[in-house]
Amino acid sequence: MFRKEPRQHVLPSLSDVTLYPYWLDDTQAPETQSILTQHEETDLLVVGAGFTGLWTALLAKERDPQRQVIVIDAGESAHAASGRNGGFVHATLTHGFQNGFNRWPEELSRITAMGHENFREIENAIQRYGIQCDWKVTGELEVASYVHEAEELKDRPAIAAQFGDIFEWLDEEQVRARVDSPTFRGALFEREGVALVDPAQLAWGLRKACLSLGVMIFENSKVESLTDNGASVVANTALGSISARRVALATNAFPSFVPKVRRRIVPVYDYVLTTQPLSDSQWRDIRWDGHEGVTDAGNQFHYYRRTADNRILWGGYDAIYHARNGIGPQFENEPASYALLADHFFEVFPQLEGLKFSHAWGGAIDTCSRFSPFWGTTHAGKTAYVAGFTGLGVGASRFGASTMLDFLDDIDSEARSLRMVQTQPVPFPPEPFRSAAIGLTRWSLQR
Repeated sequence: MFRKEPRQHVLPSLSDVTLYPYWLDDTQAPETQSILTQHEETDLLVVGAGFTGLWTALLAKERDPQRQVIVIDAGESAHAASGRNGGFVHATLTHGFQNGFNRWPEELSRITAMGHENFREIENAIQRYGIQCDWKVTGELEVASYVHEAEELKDRPAIAAQFGDIFEWLDEEQVRARVDSPTFRGALFEREGVALVDPAQLAWGLRKACLSLGVMIFENSKVESLTDNGASVVANTALGSISARRVALATNAFPSFVPKVRRRIVPVYDYVLTTQPLSDSQWRDIRWDGHEGVTDAGNQFHYYRRTADNRILWGGYDAIYHARNGIGPQFENEPASYALLADHFFEVFPQLEGLKFSHAWGGAIDTCSRFSPFWGTTHAGKTAYVAGFTGLGVGASRFGASTMLDFLDDIDSEARSLRMVQTQPVPFPPEPFRSAAIGLTRWSLQR
């Protein structure tokens, strides 16, 4: 159904677009924190000020208010993946039920329960710290655009219920009563365990909560090296250094200081559009009164949602890898992907023909071969890491942070007992085979 080349008549919808993330284009963005220009000593150093790093710092202070914690980031808080995603918060820790069922069926019931507990704790923290981030538990529709997709999805509710995940099958008429698109053939509705959020406001709220608990945050301070000196680990920047008893690495798609992690992560770029606000009559044309998050069931899938100011965010489909793990600002805009996304948008919602897009942007996703996070330690246990969220990290990052702290604090937790936590994904091959393998995978998904 979805074209591989955009139709020319949809291109004017991009004529007024701002090439900047919608979430970060916000007058309420906080003031930048200081650059590290001296030597500091701390109990815990967190490298990375996105969701994973901020949750790590917050949970560390909640566990031990006397613990000294420093967060450091090469840029500004939330300006990488944490401020560039769709704002979907999922209870799943395994990148969806099917991936968890395929990989860890023997412990999936435990993982599911822990995922829902993690989801509740995110909501509790938002309330406890008064974070204004448009949190709304909406559920999610996974829509089928083809008959064969509908047939495959129909079997999931009975299987998933055995592991604690509850899905409801909606036929074409039922799903179109919720969100009206002529392309929908049916959908799975997950009522619980999915929320929508303003991700930048959530990250900035976590940042504010960390500062209120005494966490020090340094921004625009790239860590250039980590050195284990026996008693501690020293992080060096261009203008300063930090000596830490324990280090938590929350660098995700960016190059890790741990060679083992670099072999298991590839950054792929995902692209997103937001529309201008819709009129009341346009909303009536497509319904969507329940504000559900939506994804489609294809191998190359779209995700879309309403925003608090009545726009539609529309992203996904393309996942572009640049050779040699290419990452950086030069890859954050891709006009060809924007044009393709715009074309697909009007295929799904032909009622909205003529609507224009306001923002377009891209961001890097830390992909691994098992599509879900993995953990490990280095420097004789003084440094821990988590990575590989593969695009569903807004919710799972809190669990990833908590489990990383379990390693650093040497806590024999239930999370550490999971085979999911004890094992790591198969590494990607070195270049040039890596690019060839990823290209072949992409070709297969398109087929």
